Amino acid sequence: MQLTELGMDAWFHDHARICCEPGQRMARVTAVDRGQCVVRNALGEVPAKATGNFMRGVDSALDMPCVGDWVCVEYHDAEQFASIHAVLPRKSFLRRKSVGKNPNSQMIAANLDAVLIVQSCHYDFNVGRLERYLLMAGDGQVEPVLVLTKTDLVSGEALAQLMATIRDSGITAPILAVSNVSGSGLDQVRAVMQAGKTYCLVGSSGVGKSTLINQLTGHATVKTGVVSKSGEGRHTTVRRHLIALEQGAMLIDTPGMREVGVLMACEELDDSFEVVLQLAPGCRFTDCGHTNEPGCAVLEAVANGTLPQERYHQYIKLKAESALQESAAPDRRTGGRRF
Repeated sequence: MQLTELGMDAWFHDHARICCEPGQRMARVTAVDRGQCVVRNALGEVPAKATGNFMRGVDSALDMPCVGDWVCVEYHDAEQFASIHAVLPRKSFLRRKSVGKNPNSQMIAANLDAVLIVQSCHYDFNVGRLERYLLMAGDGQVEPVLVLTKTDLVSGEALAQLMATIRDSGITAPILAVSNVSGSGLDQVRAVMQAGKTYCLVGSSGVGKSTLINQLTGHATVKTGVVSKSGEGRHTTVRRHLIALEQGAMLIDTPGMREVGVLMACEELDDSFEVVLQLAPGCRFTDCGHTNEPGCAVLEAVANGTLPQERYHQYIKLKAESALQESAAPDRRTGGRRF
């Protein structure tokens, strides 16, 4: 593959001239597993590892190479191994708060043109989780596309109701309904993916991401697990990796996410909840927090049914989580400097 087929363009070329030293070449990170990377250039894939000098300049885990990154590398051992000297700036990215009580953040993938957010129609459907994925996409400047899988397990009326629920919550992203069993909707997914563009699959374990990849590639590219009688699949993907599709698009598979923690400013959260943003100018106080303030237009909308109570609670929950992350950020930076 040529570098342009891997997503290289003039923007990255300009940054490569600044970041890469003489003797170093461009490559794209196609897999990361426990600090070990695989990089790909026009000649093929080789294992790679960051140099000591690079590691000493890293301020946080977010600066480490991740799948989709463009990196400056030096090849060794007859070009069978590479050392990573620099990571180019990212056009876009997906990141989340680390699982559990860990205050750190985790980079999922970089330089994406769109993210396919996968949910099962049967057991996994959850608008609140869907909104978290959409916030994650907005935080990293990535276009979202919703993919509802396992449509063969629900009736047409039930599928229509699920779609209506998504639209009623204010979500306007494109929705693709897919059955990996019948093949329905797969052509729509293929039509979304353009040659030279990079896409990422995210979603819970067992929603059919690996099976969807195998359908798109036409062969068993990734291992899939046995599906239970309830329609729930088993977690199979254990690392993030980039796959080149025959039509020229690139697809990043990711392990299922048990938690989707948000890492974004409260102002960006307001932008994502457009209905709250439209109501806020009617509040008595310009700094209204929309919780217990008198004259709050948002609370009034909840009381009269204009704003669904469930959506309001989701907004307040994410607002509190985002504020907590913002307040913890200076402490993390101070701790890093002390270390």
